[in-house]
Amino acid sequence: MGSLPIRFSREIPVRHEVDVFVAGGGPAGTAAALAASRQGRRVFLAEGQACFGGMGTVGLVPAFMRLTDGVNFLADGVGREIYEKMKQVAAGWGDPIPADFPGEYVTINVEALKRVYDDLMVESGAEFAFQTQVIGVEAEGGQVEYAVCAAKSGMYAVRAKVFVDATGDGDLCVWAGAPFELGDRDGRMMPGTLCSLWADVDWGRVDGRDDRALERAFMDGVFTVQDRHLPGMWRVGEHVAGGNVGHTFGVDGTDERSLTQALLWGRKSLREYERYYKEYLEGFEEMRLVVTGGLLGLRETRRILGDYELCLEDFKKRAVFEDEIGRYAYPVDIHASSPDKVSFAKFEEEFASLRYQDGESYGIPYRTLTPRGLQNVLVAGRCVSTDRFLQGSLRVMPGCYITGQAVGAAAALAVERGQGVHEVDVKELQRRLKGMGAYLPNSQ
Repeated sequence: MGSLPIRFSREIPVRHEVDVFVAGGGPAGTAAALAASRQGRRVFLAEGQACFGGMGTVGLVPAFMRLTDGVNFLADGVGREIYEKMKQVAAGWGDPIPADFPGEYVTINVEALKRVYDDLMVESGAEFAFQTQVIGVEAEGGQVEYAVCAAKSGMYAVRAKVFVDATGDGDLCVWAGAPFELGDRDGRMMPGTLCSLWADVDWGRVDGRDDRALERAFMDGVFTVQDRHLPGMWRVGEHVAGGNVGHTFGVDGTDERSLTQALLWGRKSLREYERYYKEYLEGFEEMRLVVTGGLLGLRETRRILGDYELCLEDFKKRAVFEDEIGRYAYPVDIHASSPDKVSFAKFEEEFASLRYQDGESYGIPYRTLTPRGLQNVLVAGRCVSTDRFLQGSLRVMPGCYITGQAVGAAAALAVERGQGVHEVDVKELQRRLKGMGAYLPNSQ
């Protein structure tokens, strides 16, 4: 039986008064802050970790998924700028140089990416603070007035005209009263992965994935959980691998107790994967673990319900919208919620069939970024308004750049015109996005 609740109240200072407040400095939040600041708006961004980038830096996710559709650069504008600058920094350090026109994925040099984000944000003039958590909002009647932050110096408030939720989990939107969905019909979510970096890999002898080796390891009792979904080791340096291995089934990324248990298991399970790679596959015999991610790689939590819910039918018909703010093309990638063979077979069937040919994509309407019932809040990143299928496509980092850039420009426009986010002139927004380099072939 839990203890009775207490009443907690404090007077706190209003430390910043800005045009646009951004909660979260991952790919969506940084893109939003850059876009709004470059439109001449005063911006403050609060980031809970020690750097920008979220899963691609702190979380050690080893690669960007599709930045292009094979023909067109879909994450154009801020996304392309970040990619090109990371490529330049990595090349200067002697790392393999990614392609000028990336294909299915692009590996990430974590430190290069951190520095790119730092430089771009400092140059933009946006204000920001690391190790600063957004812990609440003050809102009434769908209008948010303050975001409440907690940092080393204490609690303080930020007053803004427009608020951007780039938390990945829709925290700010939910605190302000927006409706949402969580996981599948039973509330189950995709598993997380604790990504990692490994040294001393002999890439010259590595010969791809071997499902038969994995089955032998299952028979030999190497693994506690027989998880057949193994994204694997990605080459991120001359002898370095980025590990996207293992799943934390049953994790709820909106509950710190669940996250705690998932992180404990993620670190423990890597002992089993180390044995597997060393004993069952070539090129990994001398590998050693360097570090695990400071964030659990979460694929799914809440989906904020907006004015439009992007759905599987839109994916299938390569939908075009009058109010689209970008287009995207990554396959539907819903990791199975449990490790049984039936669930894995369903994942494989969806991932193989729900994908595009080169040059194909679907539109992302502005209405997916405007939470229902909130007048001055926009949402970007993996928790925008989609069904579960489209969340499985749009959730990856390039998709976050696209939606983040759009909400940053929309927030700036809303402030400039003194409008609510639902009243933004979409044609003007599209013109501004195209001026930033966004890929919008269907707008005039």
